[in-house]
Amino acid sequence: MKRIALLVQYDGTNFSGWQKQKNAISVQETLEKAILKISHHCIKTFAAGRTDSGVHASGQVVHFDIDCVIPGDSYSDLLNSFLPSTIRILESIEVKSTWHACYSAKYRHYRYVINNSKFPNLFINNWSWHRYQKVLDEVLMSNASKRMEGEHDFFAFQKSGSNRKNSITKIKKIDIKRVEDLILVDIKATGFLYGMVRLIVGQLVLVGEKKISPEIFTDRWVNKKKNDVKESAPAKGLCFV
Repeated sequence: MKRIALLVQYDGTNFSGWQKQKNAISVQETLEKAILKISHHCIKTFAAGRTDSGVHASGQVVHFDIDCVIPGDSYSDLLNSFLPSTIRILESIEVKSTWHACYSAKYRHYRYVINNSKFPNLFINNWSWHRYQKVLDEVLMSNASKRMEGEHDFFAFQKSGSNRKNSITKIKKIDIKRVEDLILVDIKATGFLYGMVRLIVGQLVLVGEKKISPEIFTDRWVNKKKNDVKESAPAKGLCFV
């Protein structure tokens, strides 16, 4: 058996997320069907992280085990020939049997893109949140976010339905910057709670529009005021890097 690692990119617009589901089309199911055409066996894939419905990935890492003579670096071209244009394998390699796409990961990196221009941009509309009512203060947003770096309990930024035992995780770095009309929110963490990034961005936008103060933002997550965290950013602006 060989363990093959893939670097996967996908447009999540028309997928129900990464993980297989009974009554919806997922990225995992689509990828495993492509592998089936090569191996003629049902093979399970494992990913570095799960993405929700409508969320994209520019560098999802996946692995699977296969008994096949095909070289590890050939799977990218082979799988791409069976996959829809919304999923691309950027690279494939053979790795050690002890390496795991999820458990060997040192951190995960998500990027959220906000289009803060007055007018929509059709070329990026499917991959960004057009928030145009007010000019966002990205410096205020960045200052409000910095206290979240480190290990904390982010219960306030966890959507209902999570099966995690606790809501403690470690944010390694948060970087918020403006590139012309785009505001990029980059968050690196050892792991993410269900819906965490979209809830954080939803609250930070309120800070950037000066609807809530940085102090209120901090008070909400530090004191686990989940009922006050109601605004969630739409899925289409989120990308698993």
